[in-house]
Amino acid sequence: MITLAPTQLKLISDLAEAAYPAECCGLLVGQCANAGDTWQVTKVEPSDNLASDDRNDRFEIDPRLRLRLQKELRNGPDDVIGVYHSHPSGPAQPSQTDLDNGWEPELIWLITAVVDGQATQTTAHRLVDQASKFEEIPLRTSDYHEGPSRPPVDMISGT
Repeated sequence: MITLAPTQLKLISDLAEAAYPAECCGLLVGQCANAGDTWQVTKVEPSDNLASDDRNDRFEIDPRLRLRLQKELRNGPDDVIGVYHSHPSGPAQPSQTDLDNGWEPELIWLITAVVDGQATQTTAHRLVDQASKFEEIPLRTSDYHEGPSRPPVDMISGT
């Protein structure tokens, strides 16, 4: 499972909408626990999309951002734990292009679907089976809790 703050998820959605119809992209900083089964995002780092071909269905994260983060995070508890990008007019699911360009199987991937300029869904994935496919993993905001968000309403009495 991956957890991030609601403000971080909103930032990714806002960046995806602002980049539309191009893809937005960036890196996720945080910590990994439970033998690689739990991730906590502590920081979202936006990147310019440096894709030289069609940025409407491709992304390339600025390598200078990655190098800067590696220096900054050296010897600390956080590390680069993932990437995020948007799919303009596409689903929040990994594409064949994502699979073809997948690297570093330990990284998680967040994908935000943007329909007509509106971010509609974000999903989380990781590469599995020697990077031959993606597997969806649960995504939660830090304010998530089990159970109903409000007490049930009795439809007959209105209480």
